[in-house]
Parts: sequence; structure tokens; C-alpha cells
Amino acid sequence: MPSFFSSTRDIPQVNPVPRHIAIIMDGNGRWAKQRMLPRAAGHKRGVEIVREMVKACVARGVDYLTLFAFSSENWRRPAEEVSMLKQLFIMALEREAEKLHRNGIRLRIVGDIAPFGDKINELVERAERLTQSNTSMTLTIAANYGGRWDLLQAMQRLIEANPQQRGGFTEEQLAGHLAMAYAPEPDLFIRTGGEQRISNFLLWQLAYSEFYFTDTLWPDFDAAALDKAIASYQQRERRFGRTSEQLELAGGARASKKELA
Repeated sequence: MPSFFSSTRDIPQVNPVPRHIAIIMDGNGRWAKQRMLPRAAGHKRGVEIVREMVKACVARGVDYLTLFAFSSENWRRPAEEVSMLKQLFIMALEREAEKLHRNGIRLRIVGDIAPFGDKINELVERAERLTQSNTSMTLTIAANYGGRWDLLQAMQRLIEANPQQRGGFTEEQLAGHLAMAYAPEPDLFIRTGGEQRISNFLLWQLAYSEFYFTDTLWPDFDAAALDKAIASYQQRERRFGRTSEQLELAGGARASKKELA
């Protein structure tokens, strides 16, 4: 699938297993509070679940997994929590890059990571370079990312790349400058923790994604919970603007459990 593929202009192939899953990992703090633990314990457990989710997605044939780790709005949190999250990010980059590489997983970080400082930026560059040729799955971590930021930076890059053009830009031109131009649009968007909003995440890319909201807190979201989300996805009728009758004539666009088997 080319990087400029747009579900508002083209009809993607519908598969039993989502090719691309995007997740907002919500509920770490509440998980810790329920157990009378510091919030840091919830975030540390959340990192462990990321590792489990990567394994589960590879095993199920998911090609792209995108995780919303730190939004551009998360800077509003208490300074000590922001500092702790940055330290967890450093630890994860230092400890996980080699493991991802050994398992053939490509790592990409999207977002405005400059404010995180030189150390994180160096670790990101090293990890992306190490894993750049891997093909088992692409894991994307969105850090200091915001959907509006993404659209603005894409437009700025588009104008810089076409200084002589005055208007008349196309979806394909803009999409090629989005932070995740290398990936197809998500088939399935999951948010844990009970909230039902996208919180400035992948505003462009989620145009035709299937949404799945669960009360399960991220530290409790395991392979069985992932299978439940995928099962829900498999029952969706993905019409992309067409009627159900058109889908029947075209052979259907629902990825059933029977097809998966």
C-alpha cells in the first residue's frame, strides 16, 4: 500500500486481522491508585504490557502497531510525573531496542521529540537506525505527538517542498508529509481505560478506522483483551461510503472469525 493511500479516496482491502492497530494506552494511574501504589508503578506496568502487546500482535499477523505514549498535552501533568515518564522512555529505548531488532521489528518514533532533550533524541536515532530494515512488524511510538501538530507540520513541509505552487494541493500531496506517511491508515483504533474520545490522536489517519473502547485499564490489557477487540472488529461492516447491497455484490467487507480460521 503506497504511503499516500487515503480511505476517503480509495477502498482498502479488508482482512480478518487488522493490518494496522492504533492504541491509546489509558489507565496506568488509575490502575496504580486502585492498588494504593504510586502512579509510577502503573506506568512501569504499562511498559511491560507494551512488550506483551508487541508479541501478541506479531503472533496474530498485525503489520503495524501504533501506541500513543505521550501527547503534546501531557506536558500539563505534574512536573515530577513528566520527569518520570521521560526516564521510563529512556529505559525502554535502552533496554528494548536490541530485543526488537532480534525479533525483526522496526521501531519508529513520531512526534516533536526535540523538547525531550539530547539523550532521548540520540537513543531514538540509534534505535530507528538499528531496526530500520526489519520487516516482521513496525512498532510506532507517538511521543509528544498531537494530531493538529501533525497536520500543521505536514502542511509546512508541503509548502516548503513546493515553493512555486499556490494552492491546489491534493490529499496525496499532504499525506506524504504526515508523520506516519510510511504506514497505512489504522484499521482498528483501541482506547483502554473507559474514555471514549481520540484526544488529538491521528486526526487525519483515523477517518475510516473502526473504534473499540474498553473499560479495561491498560496495565490489565492482555492478549485475551486484544483478541476481544479484534473479534469486535471482525463483526464490523466496513463500507467506506458504499451500501450493504454493494458490499454483497462485491463479496462483502466483513472479516469474519470463520475467514480467520
